[in-house]
Amino acid sequence: MAIDPSGSDLRDFLEEDPQAPVVMLNLLRFADGGRKSYAAYAAELRDTFLARYGGEVIYAGAGGRALVAEDGQAWDAVLLVRYPSRQAFCAMVADPAYQQVTRLRTVALQEAVLQPTVPWSPS
Repeated sequence: MAIDPSGSDLRDFLEEDPQAPVVMLNLLRFADGGRKSYAAYAAELRDTFLARYGGEVIYAGAGGRALVAEDGQAWDAVLLVRYPSRQAFCAMVADPAYQQVTRLRTVALQEAVLQPTVPWSPS
């Protein structure tokens, strides 16, 4: 299962609209004992990297039982993180100091979805 974006994923992500704001939907399934490691990662993200790159957690919550999903599709946690631009997000993940702490996230997770979202208006 993919946990971290690849270099080609980040290049494609950046090509879409590098200067536009983006909200990242994070769906997280923790590995056994992973909550503690993820909490350490989240503290570093909040205290250091989000401020450095202009990001902001706009929602963080524990996952509950899914109302509409197949068995095994429920998530342990959901986060929405706003970044001022795709470029800012890519700069953060390329930061050598961030790369040192992202290992905490990697070992914490069994599975993850990292979905960029942009505002839309249904019509």
